[in-house]
Amino acid sequence: MRAAWYRQTGPASDVLETGSLPDDTAGPPGPGEVRVRIRASGINPADVKRRAGWGGLAMEHDCVVPHADGAGIVEAVGEDVSSSWQGQRVWMRNAQGGYGEAGRAFGTAAEYVSLPVAQVFALPEPLGFAQGACLGIPALTAYAAVFGDGPVTGNTVLVTGAAGAVGHFAAQFAHAGGARVIATVSSEEKAAHVRAVGVDDILFRHDEDIAARVMEMTGNDGVDRIVEVDFGANLGITRQIIRPHSVIAAYSSTAEPNPVLPYYDFAFRGATLRFIQGFLLTPRILEAAVAFIARLAGDGQLTVALARQLPLERIAEAHELVESGNAIGNVVLEIPN
Repeated sequence: MRAAWYRQTGPASDVLETGSLPDDTAGPPGPGEVRVRIRASGINPADVKRRAGWGGLAMEHDCVVPHADGAGIVEAVGEDVSSSWQGQRVWMRNAQGGYGEAGRAFGTAAEYVSLPVAQVFALPEPLGFAQGACLGIPALTAYAAVFGDGPVTGNTVLVTGAAGAVGHFAAQFAHAGGARVIATVSSEEKAAHVRAVGVDDILFRHDEDIAARVMEMTGNDGVDRIVEVDFGANLGITRQIIRPHSVIAAYSSTAEPNPVLPYYDFAFRGATLRFIQGFLLTPRILEAAVAFIARLAGDGQLTVALARQLPLERIAEAHELVESGNAIGNVVLEIPN
């Protein structure tokens, strides 16, 4: 089968290879598994960080086929799996596993992958394979960040970095959930990107005093919930704009991975700090998220932003584009029949 892989961590152009691996590399579906013919492989920041060895991440296998997310068609089912899955269009999550365990060596950057059926979901008909390959980490993380503590109807939700993959979904989900959505972006191009999905107010993080503007916009009340792309970097702002009983749902802290927490700024407001890990969703959140995504997509209300669609053989270029931060939307590898 055609695939991409790396045998050591490092720069994309140095370590990523493409070619052929034995057809049985992905393995036939075992009990409780399905074998999927991959048509599109989504690339997330977590994937490029693993490949780069970010923060000391080490190789957990001798050879790694990267990427957690993808979409395709079920070609075979294992024991104890309903035959109704056969031939279904599906999207998937967490193909590689890991994060606290060794996980799997083989992700979605290949023609085939075998996964537990619990990690595979019917792809709503309005969405193509490229869009389906963007749902795993970004959309599920966004759902948990927005709705992990209940409905947001009537709330004010701040989405930082709203032009990013998670932020773009989070802005849509909060809007669909009846919240007022304030978004931060870094350029007019990104502002147009998020304005199109129903964001109520947009702030430019490089050009405005975000804390002062948020308080002005909310009549000095502050916000009920923050979907936070960089917890440590934005902590100085967060401490100024949270309301009593607000929730900070943080899914990354890349710029400052070891922030110092001003405890009483949060304690005096009875705030909740929730760490969101898209790989470790509870069954309740996962089930609700999948149903919500399917409903929104089925109603034609889900926008999946695609920045670039590249062939598998250009995986290094695709990784570099994700790392650059310049892509407005998701980067996907196409693996046609």
